[in-house]
Amino acid sequence: MKKSRFDAILSFLLGASWAYVILGSLILYKFFFFFGAIYALFISVSFVFISFFMMLVLEALSNTRDRHEEIKKQTKLLEEIRDQLK
Repeated sequence: MKKSRFDAILSFLLGASWAYVILGSLILYKFFFFFGAIYALFISVSFVFISFFMMLVLEALSNTRDRHEEIKKQTKLLEEIRDQLK
């Protein structure tokens, strides 16, 4: 199945988001560990939740794109049926 550029970019961004979450939380934890383990854990978990929200936005874009493509196909089929009935 041929992917559009939008789908390829979106897939890349989702993959990069996972790397961003994993590396970012690890780096933040190590950076803030100086202030205390509990504080570092809180900052890391907060970062993960915010990052997951961003990933959810990317997934919503993907789902919206898929729904739009499906609606275009259905519209085309309905127009063909309408034309045949005339």
